[in-house]
Amino acid sequence: MIHLREVRDSDLPTFREHLSDPAAQRVAAVTRDYHYDREAFDSHWTRIRSDPAVLMRTVLADGEVVGHAAVYGPPDEREVTYWIGRAHWGRGFATAALTELVDLVGTRPLYAHAAADNAGSIRVLEKCGFAVTGHGKGFARARDGEIDEVLLTLS
Repeated sequence: MIHLREVRDSDLPTFREHLSDPAAQRVAAVTRDYHYDREAFDSHWTRIRSDPAVLMRTVLADGEVVGHAAVYGPPDEREVTYWIGRAHWGRGFATAALTELVDLVGTRPLYAHAAADNAGSIRVLEKCGFAVTGHGKGFARARDGEIDEVLLTLS
């Protein structure tokens, strides 16, 4: 069973472990400095946890921290993001967590971006009501090159 709760300091080491997994980074493709550097990680989490415009939640499965999910951005450009630890993929945790998160927010539209070849993430978003509404290109640090991306929208 999935449950979302506010992020606790004790969740951060698990988040760091998840975000620094090279195999998961490659699948997600678009990564940031905080995926690789401890100081950047600490700074990032301090900043977003203190930002009232960010709705950040820890994802728990049967009491275990399995990832995190968030909504962020200006009111007319709210975007979702989520990260489930690779050991927990394929169990429906991302879909359940994102469903609960978008229900918490209620704001529409919501947006999401995904690497065009990240079928798992696109499938999760589509199960939660998002539809592909655009295509683009972006630099993927985890793949050291440009990739195709999709924009998804929940109206």
